[in-house]
Amino acid sequence: MTKPTVGKYRWTIVALLLFSTTINYMDRNVIGYLKDYFCAQQPNGFGWSAKDFSYLTAIFTGFYAGFTLFAGFIIDKVGTKLGLAASLIVWSLAGIASAFMGIGLWAHNVARAIFGAGEAGNFPASIKTVAEWFPKKERALATGIFNSGSNIGAMICALIIPVILAAWNPSEGNNLFFGVFHGWQMAFIITGLVGFLWLIFWSKFYGTPKQMLDKGTLTQTEYDYIHSGDEPVVDTTVVKEKVPWYKMLTYKQTWAFVLGKFMTDGIWWFLLFWLPTYIKQQFCVGMSLADTKHTVMISTFIVYGIAIVGSIYGGSIPMTFMNKGWQTYKARMTALLLIAFAPLLLLGTQYAAGYGIVAAIAIISIGGASHQAWSANLFTTVSDMFPKSAVGSVTGIGAAAGGLGGVLVQLLAGGLEDKYRIQGVMQASQAGLIKATDAIPLEQVKMDNLKNVLVDPSMLDQARHFISSNVSVAYGIMFTVCALAYLTAWGMMKALVPKHKPITDL
Repeated sequence: MTKPTVGKYRWTIVALLLFSTTINYMDRNVIGYLKDYFCAQQPNGFGWSAKDFSYLTAIFTGFYAGFTLFAGFIIDKVGTKLGLAASLIVWSLAGIASAFMGIGLWAHNVARAIFGAGEAGNFPASIKTVAEWFPKKERALATGIFNSGSNIGAMICALIIPVILAAWNPSEGNNLFFGVFHGWQMAFIITGLVGFLWLIFWSKFYGTPKQMLDKGTLTQTEYDYIHSGDEPVVDTTVVKEKVPWYKMLTYKQTWAFVLGKFMTDGIWWFLLFWLPTYIKQQFCVGMSLADTKHTVMISTFIVYGIAIVGSIYGGSIPMTFMNKGWQTYKARMTALLLIAFAPLLLLGTQYAAGYGIVAAIAIISIGGASHQAWSANLFTTVSDMFPKSAVGSVTGIGAAAGGLGGVLVQLLAGGLEDKYRIQGVMQASQAGLIKATDAIPLEQVKMDNLKNVLVDPSMLDQARHFISSNVSVAYGIMFTVCALAYLTAWGMMKALVPKHKPITDL
């Protein structure tokens, strides 16, 4: 007798989540490519410091963290279809609004705060959707697929943002649409508009498994497969008794996920927001503007492209173990442990940088791929341990913790870059290479205005060396933090939940 075909509609749902996550990270990653413009001296930029920029990213991260608590709980109540659509509308409008905030830091902080609040719904809704649409053994793979959208979004930014900045650049004679908008404004506007296209597909193709079964879109065979090995099937459209989100904090399983997110989420955000600047300061000193853009674009594109492989392959690792008969928790934690060793290579990033950009980018690519593999499995631990009705709330709590960790990482990165840049400037001053002016005090000297404070134009390369070598130390510290985060997180998680104990009283 021929075995009935399971069906593949659940993978259409993953494609929709991949689309939304791609948009999410494309919109989020724009400011990483605008940092140097924001931090350039007026009139060619906003005149912000690296610490100012870190405030902007930290404000976004903080509001993202805070609102995930509410977003996860709300999504558990209203459902993923409405919750994710509303989330995308808010963040898309806030992203577009950023184009009209002028050069004031606090105006941008307000727009970025609303943007962060809107983006908070994406992952709680997506993880809840995977829990509803996939059996346990496929959830990490499904999560890895949609989570790879975070890399695709970043890759798209690497390709289009430099082009947008060049196309709307009055200083280079480019004034599309009569110069009404500058490149940084168009970067926000164009990426913000893309999300509204996704809404068309989401409204047409998404529903709960029960709803799609009733419509005839989903077969009974696939519906039964989705719920195989799961808790008793319930109609997720029925409103259940309200469970306070803070009740989730009474479970060690929640805290294991919270600590895993807190320790590691900021690592990926560091790569998103600071990698373009790192490449410029480490490898592009003295390059022409065109060569710098090309180097940053290719390098970041490679890092995020390889991270896609990590996300999807990492999500398949526990499924391999489970197909051999391993228990779900053992398979998941073993996969996380194996993955946690790979980022240790980041300890050698700055050493490898001495051999050139190829060696450094190779190591950073492994670190990025490892994070995405880790993330795909970490997210799935929630649906392994909690009933579907609580997945959104627990994911939101963990995402909030990850956001808090991200705030600390952003502030650390900005503080370190400013500290070591100024240290390099002071060394160059003591060596008699540069001197302060009335317009540019020493603490405001950067690579883009260095020529204006030189004692002698022939000393440019020497002065650059003082600054870049010191900034390199700052990034060495950051890569050390990145390298050690995952094993530390794994140890904390294992200590809290040494054996799998599913939650059954919610």
